This record gives sequence, structure tokens and C-alpha cells, in this order.
Amino acid sequence: MEKNLRQQKTNIIKIALFGPESTGKTTLAKQLADYYKTDWVPEFARDYLQEKWEENQHICIADDMLPIAYGQTALENEKLSTAKKYLFCDTNLMVTKVFSEMYYGFCDPLLNKAALEHEYDLFFLTDIDVPWEKDDIRDTPNGRETVFSVFKQSLIDTNKPFITLSGDKESRLIKASSIIDDLAIAKHHGFSSADFVYIYNKGIPFATILKQLDILKNGITKSNLVSTATITNGILSLSEVEFEEKSSFFDSQKSNLKIKKFVPASGAATRMFKFLRTFLNDFNIEKETINAYINRKKDKELPIFIVAMEKLPFFEAVYLKLKEIYTDFDTLDRDYKNYYFIKLLLSADHFDFANKPKAVLPFHKYKTHIANPLEEHLNECVHYASSNQVSNLHFTVTEAHQNLFEQAVELVKEKVEKDSGIRININYSYQNKATDSIAVDLENNPVRDNKHNALVFRPGGHGALIENLNELESDIIFIKNIDNVIQNHIEKITLYKKALAGILIEIQQKVFSYLKAIEKQEIKDNNIDEIIRFLSDKLNIEMSNDFNKFTFENKISKIKELLDRPIRVCGMVKNEGEPGGGPFWVMNNKGIVSLQIVEASQVDVSNKKQHNILNEATHFNPVDLVCGIKNYKNNKFDLMQFTDQNAGFIVEKNFEGKMVKSYELPGLWNGAMANWITVFVAVPLITFNPVKTVNDLLKAAHQPQ
Repeated sequence: MEKNLRQQKTNIIKIALFGPESTGKTTLAKQLADYYKTDWVPEFARDYLQEKWEENQHICIADDMLPIAYGQTALENEKLSTAKKYLFCDTNLMVTKVFSEMYYGFCDPLLNKAALEHEYDLFFLTDIDVPWEKDDIRDTPNGRETVFSVFKQSLIDTNKPFITLSGDKESRLIKASSIIDDLAIAKHHGFSSADFVYIYNKGIPFATILKQLDILKNGITKSNLVSTATITNGILSLSEVEFEEKSSFFDSQKSNLKIKKFVPASGAATRMFKFLRTFLNDFNIEKETINAYINRKKDKELPIFIVAMEKLPFFEAVYLKLKEIYTDFDTLDRDYKNYYFIKLLLSADHFDFANKPKAVLPFHKYKTHIANPLEEHLNECVHYASSNQVSNLHFTVTEAHQNLFEQAVELVKEKVEKDSGIRININYSYQNKATDSIAVDLENNPVRDNKHNALVFRPGGHGALIENLNELESDIIFIKNIDNVIQNHIEKITLYKKALAGILIEIQQKVFSYLKAIEKQEIKDNNIDEIIRFLSDKLNIEMSNDFNKFTFENKISKIKELLDRPIRVCGMVKNEGEPGGGPFWVMNNKGIVSLQIVEASQVDVSNKKQHNILNEATHFNPVDLVCGIKNYKNNKFDLMQFTDQNAGFIVEKNFEGKMVKSYELPGLWNGAMANWITVFVAVPLITFNPVKTVNDLLKAAHQPQ
């Protein structure tokens, strides 16, 4: 590079202000220099062109571009000597390059090379949302949007790290200074400017990244299990008559309530077909038989799939497609038939089931049609999640798959509404990308992908959906997973769902009556024992040993704190060895014992006592929840205030052939609801019919009867 265009090396953090004319670059450069008590680099071209105009009334021409570049570079290098930690550049050679290309149709090769090679720790692209200020050397305000887009595209095309600044000068300063402070911290921790901008654009506060890295390095404190929750110790057991009574009570109350069903449904069906993908990757039909593969891999799932595949709801569709592709298909050897069937099922050019969301896959075969989980959830919601002939259904989805959901819903919604006489409102939300977690290798170094050398982030787990839940406007919310649907006996499912809701409403009414009495100062000394019994007998909440030493006012304050919380009633099924969470009594770091849903990964299984408690679990969490998210004043709780931020997970996954670690937020029904009022109710196994692998579709609950 020509000497006069060479940047001086420095450890100073340089921030370049970049944008069209009259977008507040100079104002912000001065503000930032004053804020950080350092120097700034003015625009050389302004004085250069002003002097040219005043002397001869000559305007800027193409031949001025290189002298301006020389002057700007010299001025920037000079200001480094007076800068303290930061230097704010009102303009830079990229601005000169863009103006040259816009006004003269070309850029001098020397200027172009220097502009591309000059480095800044960050560019602030200044928006055009500030008033145009006319002066002698500025052009016109016409076409500002077009000019701005040219400037923005130039940064994108040259891979410059930039963040757009909008707003008035006060808000720009606040935003810019916050960004710069985080940038300095990021640099200190070894992140590049490109890393920083990538993180910023994901909406993740840099402090969150540091917290995630600390957790990944130092681990998470495991749950402290006190005992299992059982029928006689924390799990409510009801007779069939009592279930019917609670269900009827819900029916009598629901006309006054807005009810919604919330279904986490963003997951692809990857795990559902994992053993089939493994088979395709590791099997060579030219070299071994399928039976030899099964014996070699000790695969217990593949033979079940092959023997019973004709019972699968999608068998006929795949079979017909195979006959269309292979005209002699029926004459092929059995191994070839089975191999081609599995290959077509997972082929990206055909069925591609492993890459689609479970919600749209064929699950149940009826006499007239094949139903997917979406249809079954619509059928369920009109049975129990409705009031005043309206049912509200909310799915969390990935943005890329929403169109698939909408198409699938469109095919069945009208029929379900017509058959039930109930109007169904359906809406969708996405898991917030700002809840993603940075991935590290097993030595706790941030991982980068092979394609772009970019930092790798993984979804923050279903616990991130507490934000989605927090946005809903409903009195009662049913929560159920997308794959837990049933082909038969929907009336039974309806009974238990309504009963759980009836229990919730009974509890709410009592809790709200106490809270209203507290607010009206109607609670007397002799009422406190009654409330304490209710807390203990109905909500499994015990007062601390020193409660009786409290003053009357402090007793009331404590009772209000314990009652004024969101409420969840959770169905629990008999433990039959399914993977997942279970109900336990857990002690937190303040010595408070409460009912929690705990995953095995949250338990220190190296501790014999903890391991034994985990293995003694009599019940299992089927994700069968009914939630009350409003308080006694009918205002929504801020659900984010009731999470246990210390109850997250560290997970290990394979990424591009290597193991990586990432942090997952406290699970939606685990730590995300840790500080809710929690009631566990034993429900029959018929309520739990998940499809974790494709072979689960062969179980009775998913077969015609």
C-alpha cells in the first residue's frame, strides 16, 4: 500500500462513523470523544472542499478523491497520539470510496485498495432518521434512502463489522456507549469484532455470553433431592368419581375464562428416525444382508420396524411411490424392498420425514384419512380447551416451518370446527434467538463452524419458551407436547385434562380469596392458622421453623409472598422407565423444600444418596400441565420473575464430527417454573402416549381399534 495511505498500527480501539451526508456522524463522534474523554478525527474533506469553494467557487471533482484520502489518513494517524483507549473517526476511506463510486462511477485503485485494507474495530452506520442540514458543500436530501442502502451494502460486501445507529442524538449516544463498553470487554476476552457483531445481531447481551462461558467452565450446581414425591407424599390421588367431579366443576366455571392450549412444536423429527438414519449410513446392501447388519450392530429397533412397517400410517404412500419409481418393485428381493423403503422415507427428494417437524408427519390411520399431530391437537382442544364456543391454540414453531404448519392446519381446521361447533383461533410464536447459547469444545474454547469460521450457537432448550408463555393473554393454559396425542379414547383424555383444570380453579379461588382479604386487611390472628393449614394440606407448602416468632405484619407479608404466585397443576403418571423428568421434593440454596419436576441430568448420580432417591421415583412427568398465569387482581404475572436461573443444564452434542458443550436454560416445566405454586396429581398412563421413535406409532394408542 502507498505509504501516504497506510494506517499506523495501534492498540487503540478505533470506531468509524459511516453513512451518507447529514446523518449525525460528526455530532456523535464529538459526543463519544467527550464521553470517553479522548480525541476524535474530524472529516478532512470538509475543510478541504470548503477552502476550494471559498477561493474559486470550485466544487468537488474526481481528482479530489485521492488528496482527500491522503489527508484523512494523515489526520487519523496524527490523532492516535492524543487518543486514550478509544479513537472516534468522523469519517474514513470507505466513505470516500463510496462517494467516488456514486458520483464519478469509479474509484482510484490506490483509494480502493486502502479503503478495503483499513481496519476499524467497529463501524457505526448512521441512519437517515435525523433531519437534513444544508451547507455549502452538501448535495441534496433527495434520494437519501437509496444512498443509505448503497452505504449499507458496501459494508456488507466488504465484510466490515458494523452496527446501525438510529434515533435522536441522545439515544444514539446511550446506545453507542453501551455497545462500545461491551466491545471492549469482548476484545479483552479474545473475541473479534466480527464475533461481537454476530453476537449483537442475535440479540444476546454480551454479559450473557460471559455468564454462559463461566457456567460451561465451572459447571452447574446439581439439584438437592430430599425425597421422591409419592402418592402419600406430594402427589394427589383421586378416584374416578372425584376426577369426574373436578371435570364438571371446570365445565361450570369455564364460561368466565379465556382458555388456551400451548403446544411446544418446533422440534424436527430427527430423533424419531435416528436408528433408520444410522442404518442408511452404515449399511451396504452390496456387501451384507439386513439381518447381518442387525446382528453386527445389535440393533433391536430395526427388526421391529421391518416386521411391522405395514401397520405404519405412511406405509401405503411410501409403497405406492416405490412402485412408481421401480416398476419391478414387487419382484425385488426382500432386503432390497426394505432398504429402498427406508431410503425413500428419509430421502430429501421425497418424503424427508427426519427433517420435517413431527407436527406434520402421518401419525394415525383412520378409515377416511391419515391424521397428523396437528389435527389431533385441534381435535383435543375443542374437547377441553374451549369456552363460549371458542378454542385458542398456540404452537411454538421454527420460522422455517411455519408455512408447513399453516398448510396442514388449513386442510383440517374447517372440518374440526364444523364437527364440533367450536371456532378455533390458532397462532404461532418462535423461540427467541436471543436465548441461544454459545457452544464450546471440551476444553471450553468457543467452537467455530467449518464453512464460515463463525461462532456456533445452539438453541437454549425448551426453557426459553417461558418467554413465549409470558406473552400469552389467557386465564387458563393447558400445556402438552406435540407428539403426545392418541388415536382412541379422546373422551378419557378430556376427562383428566378438565379435572386438572378444575383442581387449578378450586385452588385459585381459595388463594385469591385469601389475597383479597389480606389486601382489605380482613385477616385476623385467628385466620392465620387456617391459611397455614391450606398451604400445607393443599399446596404442600410448609412454613419455616421461625414463622411463629414473626410479628403479625411479617406473618401476613410472608403468607402473601407464598400465595401471590403463578399456579400449575401437573399430571403425573406411573414410572415405567421412560426417559425424562420426575416429581421430587427438592431443597434450594436457602434451605427451602418444595415440589419440583427434576430431570436426571440435574442430579449428581455420583452421590449414592441422590442416585438412590432418583431411582426410587414412583412417577414420571408426562408434560401434562394446566397453568394459571394471572393474579388475584386479574393481572398477568411476569413469569420471568418466578424462574430459578441456577437450574439450567449443560448438554453435549455432536457438531461437525466433534463433541461440543452448550448451556440450556432451566427447562420450561423444571427451573423455569421452579417458584410457582405446584400441585402434582396422579393421572392414568393413557394420558401419556409420546412418539419418541417411529416404532412408537406401532403401540396400541396409535393404532386403529
